[in-house]
Amino acid sequence: NRTGPWRNMQDLEMATLGWVDWFNNRRLLGPIGNIPQAEAEENFYAQRDVLDMVA
Repeated sequence: NRTGPWRNMQDLEMATLGWVDWFNNRRLLGPIGNIPQAEAEENFYAQRDVLDMVA
């Protein structure tokens, strides 16, 4: 979803930050269970912490 043309560098930076936020926190990925990448990463580290406690 492009919202340009951007009037200045600040507008471009804000658009880039919005895209990165969507890409990491909202985009659903089918191969990992239709969840966002950030949620999958949280689940990975939570599971790893539990396994560390057991070991």
